[in-house]
Amino acid sequence: MSIPDPTARTPSSVNYVSTAISSLTKRTGNHGESSEKVSAIDNREESIEEGSKPVYDHTHRKLKPRHVQLIGIGGTIGTALYVQIGQTLAEGGPGSLFIAYTLWVLNLLGLAEMVTYLPISSPFIRFAGRYVDDAFGVAAGYNFFVFEAAMVPMEVTACSSITGPTRSLWQQYSLSYLFFLRASSAAKPAFFVLTSLRFLNVFAVKWYGESEFWLASSKVLLSVGLILFTFITMLGGNPLNDRFGFRYWNEPGSFAEHYKEGNLGRWLGFLACLINASFTIAGPDYISMAAGESVDPRRNLPRAYNGMFYRLTAFFVLGALCVGILVPYNDKTMADAFDNEEPGAAASPYVIAMDRLGIPVLPHIVNAMILLAVFSAGNSYVYCGSRTLYGLALDGKAPRVFTRCTKSGVPIYCVATVLLIGLISFLQVSNSASVVLNWIISLVTASQLINFSVITFTYTRFRKALIAQGISRDTLPYKSLGQPYVAYIALVSTIIMAFVGGYEVFLPGNWDVPTFLFSYTMIGVFPVIYVGWKIIHRTSVRKPEEVDLFTGVDEIEEYTRNYRPEQASNPVSRFGDWLFG
Repeated sequence: MSIPDPTARTPSSVNYVSTAISSLTKRTGNHGESSEKVSAIDNREESIEEGSKPVYDHTHRKLKPRHVQLIGIGGTIGTALYVQIGQTLAEGGPGSLFIAYTLWVLNLLGLAEMVTYLPISSPFIRFAGRYVDDAFGVAAGYNFFVFEAAMVPMEVTACSSITGPTRSLWQQYSLSYLFFLRASSAAKPAFFVLTSLRFLNVFAVKWYGESEFWLASSKVLLSVGLILFTFITMLGGNPLNDRFGFRYWNEPGSFAEHYKEGNLGRWLGFLACLINASFTIAGPDYISMAAGESVDPRRNLPRAYNGMFYRLTAFFVLGALCVGILVPYNDKTMADAFDNEEPGAAASPYVIAMDRLGIPVLPHIVNAMILLAVFSAGNSYVYCGSRTLYGLALDGKAPRVFTRCTKSGVPIYCVATVLLIGLISFLQVSNSASVVLNWIISLVTASQLINFSVITFTYTRFRKALIAQGISRDTLPYKSLGQPYVAYIALVSTIIMAFVGGYEVFLPGNWDVPTFLFSYTMIGVFPVIYVGWKIIHRTSVRKPEEVDLFTGVDEIEEYTRNYRPEQASNPVSRFGDWLFG
């Protein structure tokens, strides 16, 4: 968090018990009630401090509204939306795919209320400890860190699969070949991508935000372009003059059978689509990770969350609709591409549709744009993974060395740790890129669902604390719709999906020990961390009336009152500020 000077250093919220007492005194005229609440916080002081010295948040508030909004897109849209969605289409059909993506988008509401109220570094992870239980926050933090850090080598590997030496002409002359290494060809693009990610993440955060803004903008252009491509071609605007419309929804049909025949097979197909949607769709969690470095967060974050919901609906729901329009779920070319582990965008429903319609050149452009999308996602994962580790260190739940920042406000040791984990991508030197991708995807799918469960459960505790302490939701900077019902539905669905995600391994003839372990490892690790920390540190679950809702709020409000926006230095940036401001 920040004090009135946007670039100044600020204390971690957990160490300001005195601020909480002051805030409580100001916010209530009933001195008896205030004394009771102050006493409750006093009783928690020892457990919060745990004998540690105050830790300070050295990050700087330099991310503008356009940076924050595009960071959410950058960390969400990648190969899963453009390529892997084809495999899901084959398993469930266009109807199941569209319904699954529509339902899952609704699971992402609720986080915005907590983050806009108290925009601090690594917010939802630290809220888990502050509003629920310290041990719960530790387990949530390390789960999210593993997820984000593991996604870095996944995206690096995906970049390598697109820029390999046997690809199309534009790929053979890609930038990765400027680096002549005495290593296998798979190592060259991996080295280049990791070097680029290091370059973008070790400088001042505003440069990271600027790079992510332009990289994510390319994803927006690609998504909008593919949606327009679908609309034009389905109405006959293609070389074949084929007005195909929703033909493939009727033949071969809207719902595919998966593993079994009949209604059970169609249900399993829908379940496969839902599992894919649960891994693919995210966004608000990435915006929240930028809360501690966002300028004027009380004004900018609500707009970012609103914009993110509409963009998610447009890109994911319409994207799911588009692929079902363009390609039948039983398309042989698409099935062969996945069976033969074709690289790049060869398995993308969009590229397959372009080839079916006889459209030249465009598939190569789409492949190049997908490469940018994958790199942008990796950039976001390095940022979010490093800030997760930084937030844990601020609260004394990771080694103190990770709290050290450069003069420009970058937690340098956290960034270095995430990039070191990214070296896992070099496993593809001895294994195919697709094998490495499948290993990582299996590991992190459950982590993503656990993360969603943590967010929604923490929100339910936050809401109960508001009620117990007499704070109206009408006073919050942001109110999400349909609460608390949406949060409870999301909580139940994410917990169920975390256990169901690897269900295929239990089907007859599909049992495989490595697949089982990769699918369910994090489900076992999370409770081990929670119980272990709880036993060692003797933490307790916060009662709603004891939850600290006020520490750090005064600093945020004072910062908001004194904030003065800075003008962009060039016309292009000023236009971006205006467009997303």
